[in-house]
Amino acid sequence: MIINHPYLGPRDAAEFVYLGDASLLERPDWQSEDAASEFHDYLHLRDNVAGEMRELWFHEQGDRSWLVVTRNTITHEVIKVEMARDVAQKISNGAAA
Repeated sequence: MIINHPYLGPRDAAEFVYLGDASLLERPDWQSEDAASEFHDYLHLRDNVAGEMRELWFHEQGDRSWLVVTRNTITHEVIKVEMARDVAQKISNGAAA
């Protein structure tokens, strides 16, 4: 599988480490009234999507950047690649991820 890094161009997936669902970037508010329940769900519940999914990948054997890769988990087709910091910034600004 080839991941088209936004700065470095096409890279083999072997250069990366897969972390999981990119929803991890949407950390719950620790001051929320229901914080314990929200953090339980955040830490322990994951979707196992058959189809298009946004995932976190770490470029371990390269520039050590974090990427959000949108790919089809059935075909492994990479649909979109974004820098994770840009996605996190959009989330913190209240924009749709």
